[in-house]
Amino acid sequence: MASTKALVTGASGFVGLHLVAHLEACGDEVIGVDRVSDGIDITDAAAVAAVFAKVKPDVVYHLAGWADVGGSWKAPVEAFRVNAEGTLNVLGAAREHDVQRVVAVSSADVYGIVTPDELPLTEDSPLRPASPYAASKVAADYLGLQAWLGRRLPVMRVRAFNHLGPGQTDRFVAPALASRVARAERDGGEVLTVGDLSARRDFTDVRDVVRAYRLLMEHGEPGEVYNVCSGTDLAVQDLADQLVSMAKVPLRLEVDESLLRPVELPVLRGSHDRLTRATGWEPEIPISRTLEDLLEDWRNRIAAEA
Repeated sequence: MASTKALVTGASGFVGLHLVAHLEACGDEVIGVDRVSDGIDITDAAAVAAVFAKVKPDVVYHLAGWADVGGSWKAPVEAFRVNAEGTLNVLGAAREHDVQRVVAVSSADVYGIVTPDELPLTEDSPLRPASPYAASKVAADYLGLQAWLGRRLPVMRVRAFNHLGPGQTDRFVAPALASRVARAERDGGEVLTVGDLSARRDFTDVRDVVRAYRLLMEHGEPGEVYNVCSGTDLAVQDLADQLVSMAKVPLRLEVDESLLRPVELPVLRGSHDRLTRATGWEPEIPISRTLEDLLEDWRNRIAAEA
């Protein structure tokens, strides 16, 4: 893809930072906006429109949104407004300002609770959201489809499965475990608290994920939806065991009931066949390297606190 002017919403978030770095490495001119760094609230339609009028982007990567699945149970209205209404505002501004292409990022949580015989999940699998977060992502996903069908805005929708890597907040399972390992190494202690270890998820390194996003911007079909996933599922138990094996001190796992969710999806595994056919993308970074980089990142963060 030739160099373009790209607007990234949610640019200072975990994925946003990696995406901005990747786009710049590819020669794109990147303008990032974020509620934290710029005070841009995507539920404020006028503020979103003003950003588009000022930046005049060629393409938009829409990452901004409510990302805390567990937290959405306590704040369902806020989660829905940010993910659904916020997406509506971004898509409306993109249409008004003649944006050439949009990649709108949703989540594999839209598929909900599935049985083993329904795996791997494809883009044609039914949507059965089980959390307020997932319901808000279904709405955002279909707003992207409507923008294409009703307004001919060239939107490529993404259903991203679990991704992880350096820079990720400890609100998610793998970085939460890594942060606890790093603290135990610094402060001492033998117990690593965990939630449900039986859940199985399809994990992809964030650096592979953002590579997929740019390839979709170049080769994706407007109106289409694409899974971004590894195609394999791994138990949280396996993640915990690998991180414990990397620890510099002896640790044992202990379940903390406060870390359990009201509804836990037993297993998610996707198929990236459609993405691969469209772009040639394949995941490249093994989970062992991802966890090593994640743990080292948290060691550095914990050391900086001292």
